[in-house]
Amino acid sequence: MDAIASPLSVRVARPGLALVTIAIAQLMVMLDITIVNIALPTLQRSLGFSSSSLAWVIDAYVLTFGGFLLLGGRLGDLARRRRMLMIGVALFAVASLAGGLASDAALLIGARVVQGLGAAIASPTALSLVVTTFPEGHARHRAMAVFAAMTAAGGASGLVLGGILTDYASWRWVFFVNVPIGALLLVLAPLSLPRGTAGRGRLDVPGAVLITAAVSALVYGLVRGPEAGWGHSSTVAAFVAAAVLLAGFVVVERRSAAPLVPLDFLAHHGRAVGYVVMVLIGGVMLAMIYFLTQFFQNVLHYSPVLAGVAYLPVPILVASTSQLVSRLVGRVGVKPFLVAGPLLVAGAQFTAGTLHEGSGYVVAFVALCLMGAGMGLVFVPLMLNAVAAVSHDRAGLAAGLLNSAQQIGGSLGLAVLVSVATSTLRHEAAHPLAGAAARLDPVPAFQAAMHTSGAMALVAFVAALTLPRVRPADAAALEGLAPLE
Repeated sequence: MDAIASPLSVRVARPGLALVTIAIAQLMVMLDITIVNIALPTLQRSLGFSSSSLAWVIDAYVLTFGGFLLLGGRLGDLARRRRMLMIGVALFAVASLAGGLASDAALLIGARVVQGLGAAIASPTALSLVVTTFPEGHARHRAMAVFAAMTAAGGASGLVLGGILTDYASWRWVFFVNVPIGALLLVLAPLSLPRGTAGRGRLDVPGAVLITAAVSALVYGLVRGPEAGWGHSSTVAAFVAAAVLLAGFVVVERRSAAPLVPLDFLAHHGRAVGYVVMVLIGGVMLAMIYFLTQFFQNVLHYSPVLAGVAYLPVPILVASTSQLVSRLVGRVGVKPFLVAGPLLVAGAQFTAGTLHEGSGYVVAFVALCLMGAGMGLVFVPLMLNAVAAVSHDRAGLAAGLLNSAQQIGGSLGLAVLVSVATSTLRHEAAHPLAGAAARLDPVPAFQAAMHTSGAMALVAFVAALTLPRVRPADAAALEGLAPLE
């Protein structure tokens, strides 16, 4: 069992400005997951990406982000969190500049990898700063709600901003926009955040490299399978490499004196279920944005700006629902929200799966409203669940694991659903009665991806049902004052 978190947090002179700084950092990181999505069709034509390789513009960032989040969170625990936040932001901004200047596909993907590294340092550090800066109770719940709103709003507003920049400037500005935001954060951080103290211990770099390589190999196999064939040597080799690397990661963690992920840390049932829910919901969320954005532009022929504006129900509902949840979660516990949220998300996916060429925006609007409400229900409870009963010196680890679950889930979920969509297209093209139009029709592939992602959300619902029920009288557990079990 983890040490009980101290009820005391670091006192800051300007907590409001500290929260603004943390929120902007999370907004910037999450913005970049989706702001590029809206520019994908234009970017593909400009740099000559193939249809199958285009997903790596997203996966290169999400994979590196998710793979190194645990290391980034641990760095925040061992070093001064404010310093690590500034290092992560600086790295992110420099890589964004390089991405905007990229002249070919390889350079852009390389810049996305470095962006992911910067985000992997900045994001878990920002979440752990919420835990260590704001006292338990209403202040932390409010800060968590703001952090959750920035997580979702960054993703959805990135689509709107990306559409505006792509339409009226250039796809390169979806990267350049991070540079002034990063510069602002580097000014605000020393003024608002506590300097903090360095922790003790050492880094488990081999563990971080092994888990990142394992997930990368798995995603490569899932993306490569529909294109080359599931029995092709490259596909099989990728899956074998993923299994070997994952086994190596477990061995390293068992033998390490300072493991990246202490295996006993995952034995906590409440946290483990929370991570499973986040993996599945993270995959569903990223996949819906990826596929629906291309459906809006390629099937319904929306402009990039209109496609981005179409997503506005998501940030509005996530922000409003998160605020409501932050006021109720202390009285009713996390389980009701973590059960209801995935059901709404599943409804969103199955609703989106009914879209076709003749559909109007009304169906998409309903799906996006369900998505926004469902995500708003789960974000704050998942964050509180992750840091419950965790000592301050493990706050970065808890935050890193939760963020890793979201990003790795997003990458794996996107890879799985791209495989489903690609396989559907190939099946349609191979049909004896298929004509040229049928071979090029993206609607069946989109619908198959949406139905599969809806099933993933239902699995998250079933997982949430196994959470222990926390009575209102036991709500102190959500404050980190007692274990959830």
